[in-house]
Amino acid sequence: MTGWLAAGAWGLLGGAALVVGAAIAWFVAVPPKATASVMAFGAGVLISALAFDLVQEAADSGGLGTAAVGFLVGAVAYMLANAVLARHGARHRKRSRDQQPSERDQAGSGAAIAVGALLDGIPESVVLGASLLGGGAVSVAVVAAVVISNVPEGLSSAAGMKNAGRSAGYVFGVWGTIAVVSAVAAALGYLLLGSASPQVGAVITAVAAGAILTMVADTMIPEAFERTHAFTGLIAALGFLCAFSISRLGS
Repeated sequence: MTGWLAAGAWGLLGGAALVVGAAIAWFVAVPPKATASVMAFGAGVLISALAFDLVQEAADSGGLGTAAVGFLVGAVAYMLANAVLARHGARHRKRSRDQQPSERDQAGSGAAIAVGALLDGIPESVVLGASLLGGGAVSVAVVAAVVISNVPEGLSSAAGMKNAGRSAGYVFGVWGTIAVVSAVAAALGYLLLGSASPQVGAVITAVAAGAILTMVADTMIPEAFERTHAFTGLIAALGFLCAFSISRLGS
């Protein structure tokens, strides 16, 4: 299998985890504390992958300054885009209770939530594809981080969509589309970074990392803390340790 097809397949796997999470939320009554706990665990997993794979790789290949600038650009860009979407009803797109507005509450919120979900998934998919570039093998830690975090993301967000009265067609249409876009983004990440200089590759990786960390802090941790409270940090720490162990064992 050629590199870009393999990258697309891994991106599709990561996106499919969102669909799995959405299906669980739609057909199974998952206790809110269980959803929040898995969300906290997934946040810790992503933070570990950022620290020991993405940011470190960007700094090693492009230098600390390049990685720092790219990281901050990604964080600011995500923050600004998220602020715009929040004004249109997507602020609580990963919340599982009744925080998400219905279309009757705020016209256009359905489209904003869909775009927000897409915004959350693209950076992960790009770095997933880019992780194949080194030795031709995907980073086990990055794949684990994306899959483990995407299941609770899809679960929590879909539960909120269902509570807001959105249809099954809307819910699975959103997550199915994002799964396909994730595959395309991963393939593009492989193709674009494959011919790029180490500096450019480092910038793109760092930008994606900054966006992912901002997403974790803005959308995942609030949902986790709402239900797990004092246990949020401990559960996130377990997720961090799990991903770190996978990274070390796979190296």
